[in-house]
Amino acid sequence: MTETVLLVGGGGREHAIARALVDDCDLYACAANENPGIVRAAAGFESIDETDADAIVEYAESVDADAAIVGPESGLEAGVSDALDAAGVYTFGPRAEEARIETDKAYQRRFMRENDVPGCPDFETFEDMEAACRYIDDYDGDLAVKPAGLTGGKGVKVIGDQVTDEEAKTYLRESDYDRVVLEERLVGEEFTIQAFVANGEVRTTPAVQDHKRAYEGDEGPNTGGMGSYSDTGFSLPFMDDGDYEDAVSIIEAVVDALPEYKGVLYGQFMLTAEGPRVVEFNARFGDPEAMNTLPVLETPFLEVITAARDGEPLPELEFTGEATVCKYAVPAGYPTDPDSGARIDVDEESVGDALLFYASVDAREDGIYTTTSRAFAVVGLGDSISAAESAAEDALAAAGDRVRIRHDIGTRDLVQRRIDHMETLRG
Repeated sequence: MTETVLLVGGGGREHAIARALVDDCDLYACAANENPGIVRAAAGFESIDETDADAIVEYAESVDADAAIVGPESGLEAGVSDALDAAGVYTFGPRAEEARIETDKAYQRRFMRENDVPGCPDFETFEDMEAACRYIDDYDGDLAVKPAGLTGGKGVKVIGDQVTDEEAKTYLRESDYDRVVLEERLVGEEFTIQAFVANGEVRTTPAVQDHKRAYEGDEGPNTGGMGSYSDTGFSLPFMDDGDYEDAVSIIEAVVDALPEYKGVLYGQFMLTAEGPRVVEFNARFGDPEAMNTLPVLETPFLEVITAARDGEPLPELEFTGEATVCKYAVPAGYPTDPDSGARIDVDEESVGDALLFYASVDAREDGIYTTTSRAFAVVGLGDSISAAESAAEDALAAAGDRVRIRHDIGTRDLVQRRIDHMETLRG
């Protein structure tokens, strides 16, 4: 019997999920935007906002969905998993209460402290922005300023890196945030591990390094992620023996304290001189990190979902052993003043052996149009990071002239700077 799976969401992450599922099930999808890659892959597509739980349940029931996966965090926060589960459609994604590990950063830090989860930085939470400003004045060192709620990866300000003390205080006073978290600034190299979680079991995937800054050389404002890379194994070139395992043990400690959690648990870590510390957790695949992980996953992703649903042991994961490099094409002006509504040409034939994933674009009768976020990504695969980077760079002929790209992601020079940085920190 063929499974029928509903995919919720229309970004690059969801296109990667669709590609991983389409050969093994009858795939249906719904999202606020028409992602051409997802629409082509799906047996049916419905335009529905990712937070409209009632409409999503109605569509799931209309296609007799056996299972579902919710891609974006906004849908998880809105209780889409709760509603689908209640309707009898098993959803590989946490319910709203468990998704608070991402959607409420104040809860996330309290949860870590109360459950003795390793890697938690020193922090304080504030509802009074003037009190937060006084804390900045009194704190001996630099701080990360984080809105407690969802900000699409763009709300964090790091004192001593992105802003000064005074700029951080101005940011707080001019914001409309009702709660913020101020925590010690972590210094090191960031990396991500995504884990499949169900029934108390954890299966982890290779580490990935994302690049948040908008411009080459790690300059400019933060974005949702301009691209990322993974290596041929589970670790990354700047990591030492044991760093990956230490980060996995932190993810396992979270799952031990959240036994009802199901879906993807994404740990974003800072590798410091003392080892991995937690930057944040996400309750779903990363974007772009899903595009690094799923193409090299040899175990059918559907088998993970059905095992989770049926209460069976999660399969041991097998990977191709290829390195990956993902580079995003974004609208001109992104992220501060994106050129939204621009018609772009994407030459799909020019990507060669690389993979093309559409993201926050809208397919109309006369072509593909940008939104306010990232447009599409190319992913190169190879027997080394350098080979994968070359494949991704060659594929960027698909980019046209109304988008911008960080060409330095995955290059030898940038990866070597990461290695040198960690060697300096560790002495």
